[in-house]
Amino acid sequence: MDYFFYLLMRVAAIFVQIPGPDTSVRIARRLGSVLYLIYHRGRRRAIENLCLSFPDKDFRRLERTAQRSFEHIAMLAFDVLWTSRLIRPSTWHRYIEFGNMSEPLRLILQGRGIIMVTGHYGNFEILGYAMATFGLESFSIARPIDNPYINDYLLGVRQEHGQTIIDKKGATDMMLDILESGATLGFIADQNAGRKGVFVDFFGRKASTYKSIGLLAMEYDLPIVVGYCRRLNNRYLFKIGMTRIIKPSDWRDKPDPLKWITAEYTTAIEQFVREDPEQYWWVHRRWKTRPPEERKADR
Repeated sequence: MDYFFYLLMRVAAIFVQIPGPDTSVRIARRLGSVLYLIYHRGRRRAIENLCLSFPDKDFRRLERTAQRSFEHIAMLAFDVLWTSRLIRPSTWHRYIEFGNMSEPLRLILQGRGIIMVTGHYGNFEILGYAMATFGLESFSIARPIDNPYINDYLLGVRQEHGQTIIDKKGATDMMLDILESGATLGFIADQNAGRKGVFVDFFGRKASTYKSIGLLAMEYDLPIVVGYCRRLNNRYLFKIGMTRIIKPSDWRDKPDPLKWITAEYTTAIEQFVREDPEQYWWVHRRWKTRPPEERKADR
């Protein structure tokens, strides 16, 4: 069955790529709208997350934002089929523009090593892929897809120009070697971390967040760059930008530096999500785990 679904995906990819990237993005938008209508549980979760995050917004507007969020998820899935064909050293400038990325690029070229974090927003896949295309050493932590054939295919796409994808499970030793070598290590930093995470504010509610990013930054005295890749005009066209650089000097005098670092980069992620909330993955269970004081109150 895994191989059958892999073949189905490859056949679908052929037809998706026939009309061109912008047309395939329009098709993806329509499919995302259909998914919004038929995936009842996901739709309810996305609308609930939006209502709690934007309590002052009109409900109809939040429903539209939830639908657009599904459309962007579908567009990202179609983007993967185009990225290796379009993002190349000689052509990337047709599809990517840069915002205020001069300081992070300077740090990378100096070989100091940085931790780059982003969220489930826009086309987060292109961040690491673009860096590898420019010849910059880039490593990203990711959870493998359950279907091994599809996972191997997507790994080939993501690593075509030199980006290295590290399995989330058992990545600790490799992360240490990467950071010691002065390379860039990327994380998607807006996932629920369970009861062992650090609870910090995200859209006015406590969200469990992984400790590993802050601990690595503190251990190796590394800056954390919070960046994003935002889609422009519903096309295969993107802007890569940055909302915050958190430097080691910023947290040295803090009484609880780990929690402070975690709260700062989470706030920076919230900042770029607020600029265009339609591109965020509101369907995922970011606030699933509640802090101990809330669990006690519930009991």
